[in-house]
Amino acid sequence: MDILRSSLLALSQNKPLRQFSEQSTLGRRMSKRFIAGMRIDDVLDGASLLENQGMTSTLDALGENVHNHQEALRSARVYHEMLDEIARRNLKANVSLKLTQMGMDLGVNVAQEIVAGLVKHAVETGSFVRVDMEGSPYTEATVEMVRELHRIPENKGHVGVVIQAYLYRSEKDIANLTSEGVRVRLCKGAYKEPASVAFPDKSAVDANFVKLMQMLLTSGTYHGIATHDEAMVAATKKFVVSEKIDPHSFEFQMLYGVRRDLHKRLVAEGYNVRIYVPFGPEWYPYFMRRLAERPANVLFILKNLMKP
Repeated sequence: MDILRSSLLALSQNKPLRQFSEQSTLGRRMSKRFIAGMRIDDVLDGASLLENQGMTSTLDALGENVHNHQEALRSARVYHEMLDEIARRNLKANVSLKLTQMGMDLGVNVAQEIVAGLVKHAVETGSFVRVDMEGSPYTEATVEMVRELHRIPENKGHVGVVIQAYLYRSEKDIANLTSEGVRVRLCKGAYKEPASVAFPDKSAVDANFVKLMQMLLTSGTYHGIATHDEAMVAATKKFVVSEKIDPHSFEFQMLYGVRRDLHKRLVAEGYNVRIYVPFGPEWYPYFMRRLAERPANVLFILKNLMKP
């Protein structure tokens, strides 16, 4: 499984395969399980359907590593439009974005100015902006940018970040973030990282995930526990019961198209569930990382492609 995961992560960065996949009918058919569609209306319709099933959503316009300022501004315009449409449709949704999509590689100041504008828009529309975490070279700048934006009084509660349990530094990051009331989405991590910065063994990642989950759920701030791992879900539920934590004081977060049975079961049990719903034509890297996270998805996709 480790070899397959490493291979899929390597393929996620293969530019010729990405170009072919994103432009081909076969590629789009393969991605349909995990991607809500190509247009804003597709993702908004998906959010509405989830609400009918008792779930909220966070919407993500796929894309990363833009090459110039105009591309970054174009990416931001999509998010401004989503924030307006979420408010207009009165959806229980918010947005997630990547800093490299907002010009991070052009300079931290470029991305911060663009994201600050989006957070301001979220404040005005009563929404929330989640800054996704990318590979470890971006971790420090991402955490510090979110903390800086959150310190602006009117932004409090309207901007949050993602922390990855497989990084050694994450315990310290969560201690700092929770002390300031920053909302965190905790996940295991989906990038290939060296052993110098990340736990190499699944058991160690799982143990750290549980430790960080417990820190978050006792912090007094509303956080997201993002996992499809039954063991991590069970550990979270057990901790909630043992510590008499209000089950509505946090939410489970899961990915669109992954473990739909678990989504529904948690809703039926009375937990808050938010689904991460991506859309857009630049879907290939995200899709490959989803396959790498759970290689069983490869077999699922192949079975569906065989259907008439």
